[in-house]
Amino acid sequence: MKIDIWSDYQCPFCYIGKTRLQNALAQFPHADEVTVNYKSFELDPSAERDIPLNIYESLAKKYGTTIEQAREMNVNVGNQAAQEGLDFQFDSMILTNSFDAHRLMQYAADQGKAEEMNEALFRAYFTESRHIGDHATLIDIAESVGLDRQQTTAVLESEQYGELVRRQEHLGSQLGITSVPFFVINDKYAVSGAQPTEMFSKALNDIWKEDHPLQMLGDSADGDMCADGSCVVPEEQK
Repeated sequence: MKIDIWSDYQCPFCYIGKTRLQNALAQFPHADEVTVNYKSFELDPSAERDIPLNIYESLAKKYGTTIEQAREMNVNVGNQAAQEGLDFQFDSMILTNSFDAHRLMQYAADQGKAEEMNEALFRAYFTESRHIGDHATLIDIAESVGLDRQQTTAVLESEQYGELVRRQEHLGSQLGITSVPFFVINDKYAVSGAQPTEMFSKALNDIWKEDHPLQMLGDSADGDMCADGSCVVPEEQK
């Protein structure tokens, strides 16, 4: 089974949704046969790397609200995150452009570190209040998950993986993805938003059963069985 996830590292519901999917996979008996691929999606491709606003000022400016109203907007999100064991530090989050973080993610995937990097980038932004648009910060994060520091530096200082990020964003657009998180299972089934863990579990089990139907062995007409409240005893056993 293959699961492609489009998300952005500054999207709170992407972190929550990813965590809920992981919780569902932890309960799924065939989890070792599931491949998860992390696809790039930027909430604001035009964002500056260094933004002089905090999250509340940015939301207030975007939606025409007060700072206090913007603060209240995040209360529910923070509560949802806490229910999944996540610690969102809205007061100290550093807004930035996530393009280089996505490039780093794709490099990490090529090095077999997709899961570790994906989690590290979300945690760095939402919990540790790190600047995930800053190359020095990204290099430290890469080293923390086992990637070579010099190679990571070379990747970030070049344009490597930039085209791949753009291709993934374009594919998402072709699929009609306008908001994240967005999950595509086996290139056939779509799940939008940070759905409950129970919903992910049901989807995993239903799709697995559809792709792995029971195969009947032998002729069912020859086997002894009971049905409709009674059992027929073969003549030779009477």
